[in-house]
Amino acid sequence: MSSVLTRAAALASAALLATTGATVGATQATALPSAPTCRLVDLDVAVGEPDGSAGSLHYPILFTNTTGRTCVLRGYPGVSVVDARHRQIGTSAIRTGESVETVSVFPSETVTAPLRTNSPGVVSRCRPVSAYVKVYPPNSYRAEEIPYHLRVCGAFEISPVEPWE
Repeated sequence: MSSVLTRAAALASAALLATTGATVGATQATALPSAPTCRLVDLDVAVGEPDGSAGSLHYPILFTNTTGRTCVLRGYPGVSVVDARHRQIGTSAIRTGESVETVSVFPSETVTAPLRTNSPGVVSRCRPVSAYVKVYPPNSYRAEEIPYHLRVCGAFEISPVEPWE
């Protein structure tokens, strides 16, 4: 009989602990402040100056918060190159597969998503030079076309949004 009571007491204690822990966890989770996702209208989107290394060109895709409130970005932007008639040239940039983090974008601050392609001398296959770079912020169905002459050669990869330093 004592083993039945011991087992019942252990089950009751476990149930109480699980319920209390769930309640405490739920309270803590709802108490955390959350910022809204940055929308395209909240951002100034630009292509920064390229940096070359080891046969690659790295272009920072820059997202600057133009509002008076903090917002967040998480994940990969959509990026493609388009011609003067606004037609896409080749496929969109592929995701690098890196893990993503939620990045807070404070008012007037900038975050980046690194874009990579190969230097023209490294590979023989290059696309025509673009008239625009089309960028969809992460989790957005609206894009901005940025006037920019970019030649994609070989690889065309985008990394997730990260703090810009």
